[in-house]
Amino acid sequence: MIVSDEESRYMEKEGIRALCYEDAEYPPLLKQIYDPPQRVFYKGKIKEIDINAVAIVGARRCSLYGYRTAEKIAYELALRGITVISGMARGIDSAAHIGALKAKGRTIAVMGSGFRHIYPPESEGLSRQICEQGAVITEFLSGIVPSKWTFPKRNRIVSGLAKAVVVVEAASKSGALITVDFALQQGKDVFAVPGQIDMVTSSGTNSLIKDGAKMVTSVDDILEELNIEDSVSIKTEPLGEKNSKEPVSDKETEILNVIRKKSDVRIDNLPDLTGMNMKTLSELLLRLEIKGKIKALPGKIYKIC
Repeated sequence: MIVSDEESRYMEKEGIRALCYEDAEYPPLLKQIYDPPQRVFYKGKIKEIDINAVAIVGARRCSLYGYRTAEKIAYELALRGITVISGMARGIDSAAHIGALKAKGRTIAVMGSGFRHIYPPESEGLSRQICEQGAVITEFLSGIVPSKWTFPKRNRIVSGLAKAVVVVEAASKSGALITVDFALQQGKDVFAVPGQIDMVTSSGTNSLIKDGAKMVTSVDDILEELNIEDSVSIKTEPLGEKNSKEPVSDKETEILNVIRKKSDVRIDNLPDLTGMNMKTLSELLLRLEIKGKIKALPGKIYKIC
């Protein structure tokens, strides 16, 4: 593997590591797919236990039902020692990563860009949190920007790293269904969460179930089908209780007071209400959400738990 001197310096500065297909640490499930990346770049840690992994994907513009369902499934998978894979996009992807983080479990985000171009930009704080409990991975050099051709390539890695793919919400032409196509080509199990029949974001998932995808109504549906329910220790903390007693910082308290006073607040209004910049706010809001102090609603609206 040859990278430029500039790229090498950037990788060293940012703590980015590279894995080649021939390396012993290269993810074994990814090695088995058609057209695996010959090299991947990552921050965080890739571990042997990541072989027990499930991908959760879905709509960027998801409903509250979809967001909460993705978060809950990811949380319960992570509690059982299952690594949660997703693409760090808005909506379902972010909910999946956050659910795993709330469980203090492992999660891996696959990017459709290089590390100089975290996408979406507001996920920069999320990417740092993911690196603490898992890894952020990409096959692209740092300068590659996200585009229509990079995301499908990303999707084959999302499914390639996992034993199964769970679709929570997706329209009939959703990008999440591209991940499903890759999963089927790779011989992976495909699961779908049923949704309301009159919702656009349920049309894709309901069609998947009609076409033979396994329906998910609880995390046990996934674990039993994959036959890994007995290979991990099962914990029982309900979502929202595991981290609710964690202390908050002065800045986090300031944000909580603003949200409490306003009942619910859009993220766009918080810079004026707190005097903090968006980058700082995004990271603090994420930490508060992981600690179970606030709830994130679709449209980046926040409420007190």
